[in-house]
Amino acid sequence: MSGQGRFPEPPVVIVGGLHADARRAAVARLLADVPGSVVLHHDLATATAGTVVRTVRDATGILAAGEAPLVNDCACCALREDLVPELVRLAEAGGTPLAVVELWDSVEPKAMAEVVTAGGFTVAGVITAVDPALVLPYLGNGDDLAEGGLAAAATDQRTVADTFARQLEYASVLALADSLPGSPEADEEDHELLAQLHPTARRVPIGHGNPAGAPHASPELARAALAGFDVEAAAAAQHPACALLPAEADAHGVATLVWHRRRPFHPERLYAALEDLTCAAARSRGRFWLAGKGDTLLHWDAAGGALCVESAGPWLASLPDAAWELVPPVRRAAAALDWHPEHGDRCQHLVFTSPGLDRDGLERLLESCLLTDAEYAAGQAAWDRLPPAFDTLLEV
Repeated sequence: MSGQGRFPEPPVVIVGGLHADARRAAVARLLADVPGSVVLHHDLATATAGTVVRTVRDATGILAAGEAPLVNDCACCALREDLVPELVRLAEAGGTPLAVVELWDSVEPKAMAEVVTAGGFTVAGVITAVDPALVLPYLGNGDDLAEGGLAAAATDQRTVADTFARQLEYASVLALADSLPGSPEADEEDHELLAQLHPTARRVPIGHGNPAGAPHASPELARAALAGFDVEAAAAAQHPACALLPAEADAHGVATLVWHRRRPFHPERLYAALEDLTCAAARSRGRFWLAGKGDTLLHWDAAGGALCVESAGPWLASLPDAAWELVPPVRRAAAALDWHPEHGDRCQHLVFTSPGLDRDGLERLLESCLLTDAEYAAGQAAWDRLPPAFDTLLEV
C-alpha cells in the first residue's frame, strides 16, 4: 500500500528512547491527547528465543498480539519487515486518527522513520522521551548494549551512550518526563544540558503518572508530534558533512564549545591526544581534516568516554567539477559556508558539550594538535609524508 492506496492512512508518530518509563509516559500522553489513536510496539527482549513480540493497543488495552520471526538473526530486521504490514492493516481497518509506533529501548528512530516513509506512510513526528535527570548518566555510560540485554542483534556493538545520543539528536520533539518514580529530581543543569545537546528540538514537559485519567490533559505533545517531520532533512542534519551542530553556549554550569579552524591536524599529535579529547566532554561530534588525508572528510563522534572516527566520504574540494552535480544541494550548501579559497571545504568543525567544560584547556589541547606554522608552510607534499598514525584506527 502506498500514498495512493484506497484506504486513508493515519499519520504516524514514532516514539523512542532508552528511558523506558519516560517513553511509556509519552505514549500514554498521546493516547490521552488523541482519542482513538493506536500504538504498535515490537518487544525485542524475546529475540534470544527467536521471535519478536508485537502488540497493538489503544487507551483501553491490548487489541491484538502476535509474533514475528527473526530475520537474519536480527530483531531490528524483523521489526522492519513486520512494521509496515501492520500499518497497512491498521489503515485498511480505518477509523484510526493516529498510529503511534513505540520503539523498543535501543531501536534508533532514524532507521524506523525511513522504513515507515519507504512504506508509503507519512511520519508526522519523531519523539524521543527523556527523563532529564538521566541524560548525563546515560551519556556517560560506555557499556555495550549487550551487557544490559539491550542489543538488537548478536552482532550489535553499540554502547548505551552512543545509542542514546543518536536517539536524542534525531528527534524533532523531546518529551520530558520529570520526577518519575525511582528517578532523581532533575535540576537546571540537566535541562540546560538537553537544551545545548539539541537546541532545535521542541521540548515538551509531560509529567508522569496516568495522563489518560487527567481531566484536563494538555494536547501540547500531540500538537508538537503532528507538526510534521522531514525524513530527508533529518538525515542530512545528522550527516557529518552537513550536520546541524549546536552553537556556542554557556549557562547553568553547562557549556558548548564550537571549534572551527582552517588548517589540518598533525596525525601523530592528534592521535596522542585522542583519549584526553574524548574524555573532555560528555558529548562531542563534528568533522575534521587530517594532514596526509586531504581527500577524506573524517567524522568525529564521541560519548561515554568512547570515540568513533570514520571516513564520511570525500571533501567536495577533492571532487572534479562534474561530480558536484551528483551531490545533494544541502551538501553543496554546507560546503559553500565553509569554503576557503585555497582549501575548499576542508576544515575542522568540532563541537564539545558538557557540564563543567574546561573550555580554555580544551582549546589549548586542540590547537596543539594542528600543524605548526612551519609544518603548514611546508605544503601538501610534506604533509603526505607524515606518519600515518590513524591508519589502524580507520582500518585503512
